[in-house]
Amino acid sequence: MPHWIPFRSTADFTRDAADLRTAWPQLHAGDAEPWPHDADVLHAWALFHAGKFEQARHAGLAAGPAGWTAANKATIVYALYLEPDARRQLELLRQAAERAERQALEEPRNPNARFWQAYALGRCAQRGSVTQALAEGLGTKVRDLLAEVLVLEPGHADARLALGTFHAEVIDKVGALVGGLAFGARRDTGLKLFQEAHAIDPHSIIGRLEHARALVMLEGDADRQAAMRLYESAARAQPRDAAEHLALALAQAQWVQCVPDPSA
Repeated sequence: MPHWIPFRSTADFTRDAADLRTAWPQLHAGDAEPWPHDADVLHAWALFHAGKFEQARHAGLAAGPAGWTAANKATIVYALYLEPDARRQLELLRQAAERAERQALEEPRNPNARFWQAYALGRCAQRGSVTQALAEGLGTKVRDLLAEVLVLEPGHADARLALGTFHAEVIDKVGALVGGLAFGARRDTGLKLFQEAHAIDPHSIIGRLEHARALVMLEGDADRQAAMRLYESAARAQPRDAAEHLALALAQAQWVQCVPDPSA
């Protein structure tokens, strides 16, 4: 297996156990991951937040099912932000989805086992044909998994973001009428989910990015200004860890694309 491309930044997100404990509520405001009492699992999370994604994956897997959440998140973040090869991206996302499915069997009350399965599957669908994925039932599976996450953990902001994205993607690809009848996708429901996620985790960079994308898909030019404000807010945010540092770079690139060229 090829080595992963390392995360590189002048910012240092390394934390010792005490600092990590203090920062934990903010670092995990989105996914509601509980503080790990196992030292090996905590080590995997410390590596993840510092941007040592390949080491975090290895450490999480070595810690057993309790560490698989850290391994899965590290795998997914690496695949989405650092892996340059499209086929390798899909392979990594599928690995994370399969591992999360096994984890849900081991830990049926663990909401993040279902969440990372749903998230990885949703990202796989986005990298192919969303319409085909919907026809094959993948969209419904993702929707149902996210609904299960919210039953297990009502305060899961990231599940709300992913479910809001589901509503927006379906309506964008197949239309409001078909999307509503076939998949239960609703414009108002999707927008409400983004607002709820923001209320739980207002500092999320990826949350603002996904909300902006959804506004463009659902509202088009009618809410372009609101989408631009979200892109700007995300681009000016302070990242809480290495993963958000990568999201910040994406936000800044999106914001540059939105800003009109004064010379044009």
